Amino acid sequence: MGRQWILNDQKGFEDSLEYQENVRSLSADDLGPNDVLVEIHAASLNYRELQIARPNSINGPIQVPVVPGCDGAGIVKAVGSSVQEFQPGDRVITKTAPKVAESRGDDAYSTVADVFPMLGQGTDGTLRSEGIFSQWGLVHAPKSLGWLESATLTCTWGTAWNVLFGVKGRDVGPGTWVLVQGTGGVSVAVLQLAVAAGASVIATTSTEEKAARLRELGAAGTVNYTSNPAWGAEARILTPDGRGFDIVADVGGNETLPQSLAAVRVDGVVSVVGGVGDAAAASVPLFAVLLSTCIVRGFLGSSRSQLREVARYIDEKNIKPAVDDVVFELAEAKDAYRRLEEKKHFAKVVIRVDHLEG
Repeated sequence: MGRQWILNDQKGFEDSLEYQENVRSLSADDLGPNDVLVEIHAASLNYRELQIARPNSINGPIQVPVVPGCDGAGIVKAVGSSVQEFQPGDRVITKTAPKVAESRGDDAYSTVADVFPMLGQGTDGTLRSEGIFSQWGLVHAPKSLGWLESATLTCTWGTAWNVLFGVKGRDVGPGTWVLVQGTGGVSVAVLQLAVAAGASVIATTSTEEKAARLRELGAAGTVNYTSNPAWGAEARILTPDGRGFDIVADVGGNETLPQSLAAVRVDGVVSVVGGVGDAAAASVPLFAVLLSTCIVRGFLGSSRSQLREVARYIDEKNIKPAVDDVVFELAEAKDAYRRLEEKKHFAKVVIRVDHLEG
C-alpha cells in the first residue's frame, strides 16, 4: 500500500495538508498509452508550495484534492504502450509542466496560463510513494547523484540553468560576473552552476555563518544585506572597475528589484524568477529599466530541454547540489513546510520518501 499527502483546501498548509496511509498501490493496468509509473524515492519543496496552499494564492486555484509538490526523483516501474523514452528501471526526475511539452514541444516555456495544470496544483505531484506521470513530465536523472540531490532539480536547477544559459549568446563563463540573493534554492543553484562554468559570483546574505557557507560553495565575495541596505551598490563595487553584474538573479521581487537594478551593468540581464521578498513592498515601475539601461527577463522555470541540459551538465562537471542540513521523512512533510516558511533552511528543503540510497 502507498502513502501520500493531499492538499484539500487553500487555507494554509497547516490546515489544508492531510497525510494518508494505506493508499491503493498502482500497477501497469492503471497506465494510459503515454503514462509512466514511478516509485518516488525523494522530493523537495519550493516556495511555490507555500503559495499554492494559501488563500487567494497568486498561483490561483487547485484541483481538490491534489497531491502537492512538483520536485521529485524515483525509478520507473512500468510504462504505457506509446512510451519510448523510458523503460522500467530508469532513474528519472519530474518536470513541473508536462502539458506544455506535450502540446508545444520540449523547448517551450510555461506561461501564466499554464500554471493551473502543473504538478502539485492541477495535477497530482510528488509527495507520495508512487505516482503516474505523463512521459512529457519526466527526464532522466543525472547518473552521478543520489535521490535527495536529484529531487532538487525540477524547479530550482532548471530555473538556474535558464538564468545563466537561457539567452543565446550570453552564456556564462570566465569573465562573467553574477549576483545571487540569499541562500534559498534558486540562489544557491545559480551560484553552483555559475562557479562550475568559471564565472565569478557575489552573493548577498544576512549572517556571517551563511556567508561562510556561500564562500565554501565558491562565492568570490558576499555582501550583508541587513547591515548594507544599499547592497546593490555595495555589491557592484566588487565587480571589475565597479562596472556592475552581467547577470543578476532576482528572487525577491519588488523588495529586491531596486537593488538588482542598481547592481546590474549596462546591457546586463536581471532575471526575475521569484517573489520571496516582502509582499507589501512598493511596485517597481517598468520605466526603471530604462534608467538602468539593462535587460529584464521574467520566466517560470525552464523548458524540458533545459532540464535535460542541466542534468547532463551536473554529470559533466560533477556538481553536487547543496541540500539543507535537515532531511525530513515523508510523514514529516508539514515540518518541512514549516522550515521553509520560517526560512531556517539552506538551499533546498528535501524529503526522503523511502530509505533507499543511491
